[in-house]
Amino acid sequence: MKPTDPKLHSFPEANSIPELDSNREAGSAGSGLSRRGFIGKIAVGALAGLAGTAILNSCAESSPKESTMSFTLPDLPYAHDALEPHIDARTMEIHHGKHHNTYITNLNNALADHGDLAGKSLDELLADNCAIVPDAIKTAVRNNGGGHANHTQFWTIMSGSGGGNPTGNLAAAIDSTFGGLDAMKEQFAAAGATRFGSGWAWLAKDGSGNLEVYSTANQDSPIMEGKTAILGLDVWEHAYYLNYQNLRPAYIEAWWNVVDWAEAERRFNG
Repeated sequence: MKPTDPKLHSFPEANSIPELDSNREAGSAGSGLSRRGFIGKIAVGALAGLAGTAILNSCAESSPKESTMSFTLPDLPYAHDALEPHIDARTMEIHHGKHHNTYITNLNNALADHGDLAGKSLDELLADNCAIVPDAIKTAVRNNGGGHANHTQFWTIMSGSGGGNPTGNLAAAIDSTFGGLDAMKEQFAAAGATRFGSGWAWLAKDGSGNLEVYSTANQDSPIMEGKTAILGLDVWEHAYYLNYQNLRPAYIEAWWNVVDWAEAERRFNG
């Protein structure tokens, strides 16, 4: 959870100084305020002022730490119901607004005490299996940084006007690598359906420009292996269970209807 700002307390101030009767001795029976009492009130007021200043200084010093990392939840490029009937609106609301947002919150919290990583991109943090990340937070960054990267590409590889077939260089590469789109889809579906537990199915491009289909566990990302995600499908149950229950293969088959092949082509050529 994000650290919260220290709670500020208000202290009573000595707004006025009671008039002292110079003809009375300090502590006499009729005195409204003895000399000792007056000095005591001044001391309390001074301590209160010092305490308030210390608290305000503490707040000022904590602000840079809280703003060190600035990963934020990206907006969906379409309405929650834009992918229906293939992916329902309620799933999109929870998946994007709850699950993805939690990965970002946890990632920022993990990095909060590591100012040396400030300004690093997500790709830099995840590269070479999080090589630059200290061991103490490596698992947190791998899981939550991977979750942020994977979901960000997931939203943008889908469109309400998706479906159809790839074109251009990507289509040619799919044909030469897999023998055609149908063969690639078959391998992709198998990778997603047979991924035990939670994970992702990928069509990725390696450093040499070659395509491959495979799956990763949990929130592991192709970025960690120096690869580029062309297509990435979330096969965690939270991605499909409201609509498909335990029928993961049906979810995978329906997903092709929302794939944005123009975005896939852009990634392949990038």
